[in-house]
Amino acid sequence: GTQSPPPPPSSPGQPPWVLAMFSTLLAVAFVGFVSLGVWQVQRMGWKRDLIARVDARVHAAPVPAPARAQWPAITEVSDGYRHVSVAGRFMPGMESRAQAVTELGAGYWSLVPLRTDPGDIVLINRGFVPVVGKAGVDANAANSAVPPPQGRVIVNGLLRVSEPGGGFLRHNDPARQRWYSRDVAAIAQSHGLPADRVAPFFIDADRTSAAPLWPRAGMTVVKFRDSHLSYAVTWFGLALLTLVGAWFLFASERRVRDDRRP
Repeated sequence: GTQSPPPPPSSPGQPPWVLAMFSTLLAVAFVGFVSLGVWQVQRMGWKRDLIARVDARVHAAPVPAPARAQWPAITEVSDGYRHVSVAGRFMPGMESRAQAVTELGAGYWSLVPLRTDPGDIVLINRGFVPVVGKAGVDANAANSAVPPPQGRVIVNGLLRVSEPGGGFLRHNDPARQRWYSRDVAAIAQSHGLPADRVAPFFIDADRTSAAPLWPRAGMTVVKFRDSHLSYAVTWFGLALLTLVGAWFLFASERRVRDDRRP
């Protein structure tokens, strides 16, 4: 009779150096993914602590705005959205308008310098002015933004750190008074104000019962992006996948070796 062909030889398996190389790569990837996941968890804790601190600042009673000696230490983390108060007189003829998009539509922030009682200068965001025909207002209403009051005033509001440069893909144009961000230093320079006396922050004025319709004050949106949990889940998931990959690699190699045994 015919003789059946011999069975095909078993796969010899991977050379030891190949297995060692893949093992090292998987170990490095696992450690890297776990480290990134832990870092995102830490960032999540930091962000939520920041949100809690900012929320407490926003709803606290106003405190005096930082004096000139404190300016160098001001940061977004330590001072952003602090509820502050400042007294002085608005400087007429120096309004700048920065592009804004709010819940009322497109428009501008009305920014006017205020000379404080000690002689320093703080930029005040008096509020939002809509584009004509937008935000459900007619041309007369949009053009009737009330000018800054004369005489001494007290302004309460939220401290905001300067926004240098401009907006997304749009640079500020001081020569044409086109502003896409509230860049305090550049706005002050465009009006010829002394740089050493201009505070490195501006104040978003609170809305009061006596405030005019336009500019509409009190429209600051306090919102922080918090995606750290989803990032952490992603990194830990990738770490788990490396463990699954390692298990398949070694299980496959073990099956090959078992098949080679007599």
